[in-house]
Amino acid sequence: MPKSTLTAKSAAAFAIKQHRLQGVRYCPSPHVDARPDPNDISLLVVHGISLPAGQFGGEFITDLFLGELDCTAHSEFAPLEGLRVSAHCLIRRDGEIIQYVDFDQRAWHAGVSSWQGRERCNDFAIGIELEGTDNTPYTESQYQVLAQVAGALTKHYPRLSADRIVGHEDIAPGRKTDPGPAFNWDYFRSLLQQETQQEAQQED
Repeated sequence: MPKSTLTAKSAAAFAIKQHRLQGVRYCPSPHVDARPDPNDISLLVVHGISLPAGQFGGEFITDLFLGELDCTAHSEFAPLEGLRVSAHCLIRRDGEIIQYVDFDQRAWHAGVSSWQGRERCNDFAIGIELEGTDNTPYTESQYQVLAQVAGALTKHYPRLSADRIVGHEDIAPGRKTDPGPAFNWDYFRSLLQQETQQEAQQED
């Protein structure tokens, strides 16, 4: 992994208005409902996803989150028939962001889960999917963009903080393994720290 150096793009490039990232592709998912408390946004969950497994590109992930996946298109898709899932955002291999659910709404990404004694993490979490697998190195663009988006989210939602950013494997241990050993948490956190410091300097 290269030395942790954040690119010139910062959280300011990912302004959040009405609970949406500005300047990114928006594809509203029908797999969404209201949070019990829309002001309780206090956890960020990092996921990994690829459809088919280990293959990148194309629109299969978006189709899944929109309820439009053709489950006859690949032999691996048959178990996904009727599955209703979503995430707030996807970060693709090249760093492109697609948002599917407004941040104040409940996306269906965590499943059976708990964090620090609280169950049903979907109630209070934001879910961000990284296009990848547990054992395929994530790209530099994905680390950069994730750090910048996480910086924007922690600034916008006061109950979110760097120590409340976890993996799917952390909230559903034994059931989920993503984003897996391929995700370099130390590198990501160093980029996020730089993002936070840059933002603080800009405000001085």
